[in-house]
Amino acid sequence: MFRIANTRVAGVVARQSTVFCRSAQARLLQTQQQKQHKQKMGASEWYTDAAVAFDIDGVLVRGKRALAEGKRALAMLNGDNPLGKRIPFVLLTNGGGVSEAEKAAAISESLGVEIGANQVVLAHSPMRSLAAKYADKHVLIVGGKGRRCADIARMYGLNNVSTPNDVVAWNPSAWPFMDPPQQADLSADTVRDFSRDRFHAVMVFHDSFDFGRDLQVATDVLRARNATVDGEFADKQSVPLYMSNSDLVFSNEYPRARYGQGAYHVCLRAMWHALTNGAAPLEYTLFGKPEKVQYDYAERLLDDLVLPADASSGAVSQLRARRRVYAVGDNPPADIAGANRAGWTSILVRTGVFTGAPGTNDTINPAHKVADHVEAAVEWIIWSEQQRAESE
Repeated sequence: MFRIANTRVAGVVARQSTVFCRSAQARLLQTQQQKQHKQKMGASEWYTDAAVAFDIDGVLVRGKRALAEGKRALAMLNGDNPLGKRIPFVLLTNGGGVSEAEKAAAISESLGVEIGANQVVLAHSPMRSLAAKYADKHVLIVGGKGRRCADIARMYGLNNVSTPNDVVAWNPSAWPFMDPPQQADLSADTVRDFSRDRFHAVMVFHDSFDFGRDLQVATDVLRARNATVDGEFADKQSVPLYMSNSDLVFSNEYPRARYGQGAYHVCLRAMWHALTNGAAPLEYTLFGKPEKVQYDYAERLLDDLVLPADASSGAVSQLRARRRVYAVGDNPPADIAGANRAGWTSILVRTGVFTGAPGTNDTINPAHKVADHVEAAVEWIIWSEQQRAESE
């Protein structure tokens, strides 16, 4: 089963080098874009007593369609407001599957407002911290289209990754219900014997584009005594599991909410329970909203937008003591629950998952304020800051 021609080895080694260079170039480009964006904004232009974190889908856009209210809302934050200053903001989304720079470029084009990569927090953005532990250890990356999440993982510093597609390419019988993966969809680390090369972790970066395949390969690794794909099964978890974005549903152009990555989580936990006869629960670490790690990460980005790179811890503490962070979202269990736990001021809009009648709030995760749309939310934020200034 494991035969490799010399020409194929040479081709893959060359492709590994190309991918490594491309990941390094992507990291350098993103850093340069962040510096240029910060210089262009100018620290003196900021109103630093407030900041805003927006969800994207269902707030600023709906599927591929930009909401007109979103364009006007961001224009207000960029200085077109009675305060006469820019109000720092980030995009805090449970979306992913692309780099922060790619997401910033797409939203900038859609909304006609310049947004930097340093203003974007994706579901998997804080997972870059995992590189400190797994930099050169073999990791299974699950989710996303083709090899995109594998490339993002490398950009984060995870240098030794494989995907379920790679496993199926190595042995098609691992998941016989799909056509063989195209070469372009395979990660660089395809020349390996998955029956011998053990994994050290499973990381779900983005929504699964093939639930069956991804459930099969992930449980194979999690159950194997030696953490290989075809190792002997045990009713005990063999490696850590990390997952981003527990949203069960999300909103797009369809009139009803669609399954999100959280649906994959539910299926994975159910399969684990069934396969192990409930011997032990599946243990995992979550990223994405409403997890605290996501809000801590966003706070650091908001700090960096208005403070110099060499700012002291005292300057950061002083900034945060004055700053009120407003979070605008459409999904109560994610956007509102997370913001409330973080001590932020939560604003729920009716343009996405939440469609409650005027005058109503979510009963389980109530927001501090409910607005018809994001423009109304930002108008209320600015009004609140004016009232706050007048009362001091």
